[in-house]
Amino acid sequence: MLLTIKHTTVYRYCRPVTLLPHRLMLIPRSSHTLDLRSTRVTTSPLAQIEWSQDVFGNVIATATFSEAASELVVSSDIVVDQGASAWPIFKIAPHAHSYPFGYSTAERSTLGELLVPEYEDVAGEMEKWARSIVAGQRTDTLSLLQDLSNAVRGSCVYARRDDEGTQPPLDTLRAASGSCRDLATLFIEAARHLGIGARAVSGYLYDPVPAAPADSRQHGTTHAWAEVYLPCAGWIAFDPTNGRMGEAHLVPVATARNIAQIKPVDGSFVGAPEDFVALEVDVIVAQGGVADDSLGAGLDA
Repeated sequence: MLLTIKHTTVYRYCRPVTLLPHRLMLIPRSSHTLDLRSTRVTTSPLAQIEWSQDVFGNVIATATFSEAASELVVSSDIVVDQGASAWPIFKIAPHAHSYPFGYSTAERSTLGELLVPEYEDVAGEMEKWARSIVAGQRTDTLSLLQDLSNAVRGSCVYARRDDEGTQPPLDTLRAASGSCRDLATLFIEAARHLGIGARAVSGYLYDPVPAAPADSRQHGTTHAWAEVYLPCAGWIAFDPTNGRMGEAHLVPVATARNIAQIKPVDGSFVGAPEDFVALEVDVIVAQGGVADDSLGAGLDA
């Protein structure tokens, strides 16, 4: 499935301000199910863009500006071929078919902090909630993870939240609501309490709209979900917001230990706090597009 994604972020200021370097994470991660056909990143005012990779292997564009501005626009235009199956079959190592299972010494060393819960759980509430999902002393691993995803979705109502940051998972449970990043964080934290390596993913979601086939475009925002590591099968996507397993209709851009490490646009300016007026984000995901085998990332930036 060919998808075209246009992502525009606009910062507005009440007067021209000095823009410090901005860190952009806008280029999807290629894989055996996701093929990048073309990428383009532009900014206004114009910036010098340097490309690199972070410790997780994510593609980073650092934009450096030479002039002050009262408005900053960061845009990316991407075409990808999403070939993930809607009904994936995962070849998990025999010893990990049933939970609990053990990682090898090498796997545990490599997973490192992705196995360690991030939030304080002094009273053991988070671990108790996670353990309550386990059906028995021996249970199917994939079924357990699907049950965990369904438990997050069943316990919490999705609510768009424009505030920055991610809610602590216990706050999400107590409020019984959260944004996609909050629900993903709750799933990740619970999985780690069960001894399963998990990481955060940011990217885009596309869902066909049967009721409006003439217009396949979707206006939305970036999306967040989780991935867990199972021996032999590798990283498997779980989207508790939508109750799905696998990467069908998902376009992963970046992965990290937590959501805070994978903001699409992250930067600052020199000026007073009241100089900042507004932030606008618009994402359009459309089926189809013009495939171009030559990547044009940053050519216009």
